[in-house]
Amino acid sequence: MPLIDLKNLQQAALAFGEARNWGKYHSPKNLAMALSVEVAELVEIFQWQTEEESRGIMATGEREHVEQELADITIYLTQLVTALGVDLDAAVQAKMAMNARKYPAPGATDA
Repeated sequence: MPLIDLKNLQQAALAFGEARNWGKYHSPKNLAMALSVEVAELVEIFQWQTEEESRGIMATGEREHVEQELADITIYLTQLVTALGVDLDAAVQAKMAMNARKYPAPGATDA
């Protein structure tokens, strides 16, 4: 069973861009740069906050701002995955398996 199913979002993001003739700007380089900018905008929300303040961010007036930045990040990541032809679900599953081997849970044994 897939961990991540982005097909609907990929189709919606592609249609949105095509309706505006933005495909010419959606190169992997440009999408990676745009993704980086959106992540920086999310980081800016948390800048200068304590650990405790950051954990409570969703109970503040910043909730909508956080949600908007996370949506932008998700959209650009989806567009980048599409542009590069990456099966994100397979990549995530492979990375999680690699991390499980690299950082085994206490008491875990390999089968």
